[in-house]
Amino acid sequence: VGDGGLARQYGSPLKPYTQVVVTLWYRAPEVLLGAKKYSTAIDMWSLGCIMAELLSKTPLFNGKTEFDQLDKIFRILGTPNETIWPGFSKLPGVKVNFVKHQYNLLRRKFPATSFTGSPVLSDAGFDLLNKLLTYDPEKRITAEDALNHEWFREVPLPKSKEFMPTFPAQHAQDRRLRRIMKSPDPLEEQRRRELQQGELGTGGLFG
Repeated sequence: VGDGGLARQYGSPLKPYTQVVVTLWYRAPEVLLGAKKYSTAIDMWSLGCIMAELLSKTPLFNGKTEFDQLDKIFRILGTPNETIWPGFSKLPGVKVNFVKHQYNLLRRKFPATSFTGSPVLSDAGFDLLNKLLTYDPEKRITAEDALNHEWFREVPLPKSKEFMPTFPAQHAQDRRLRRIMKSPDPLEEQRRRELQQGELGTGGLFG
């Protein structure tokens, strides 16, 4: 996952950084609350938001302002405190009086089973999502640990790179010509190949 639009140069040791980083819906709570020193943990939070969005096909926290974004996070994950996030009360943005939401409702949005068509997530999958969306950046899962998480060893297994379709960039004139010639859609061609190879229904992260 890469998006350089609101990216910042990063290095060690940590130094103060701007708060204007990461698209609002995927911005980590420590940045929203005014932390000037943050690490790659903010990217892991973004990945948690993206994972949830891929599962539900809708953004998990779609705030209109920074305050609204925090409120939406707190409504689902509960309002943090010093017990679960040491140092939380010292962040500049905590002086605002947020509504106290007591419980983490994330599992309700991604149950293990569902009879209503809502997205489901195994215990292992939920464990990964929960660790990506952990308030305390020191306890948030790292990229290495996330890649080695047991969820990626569950069935259906992730597809190998050989089965991931690639579409090289094409000039606009080539695209117009293909439309004129009514050439097959590349995605449809990939689907047809997988059907022929008996792969349909056996791969993909989400089934």
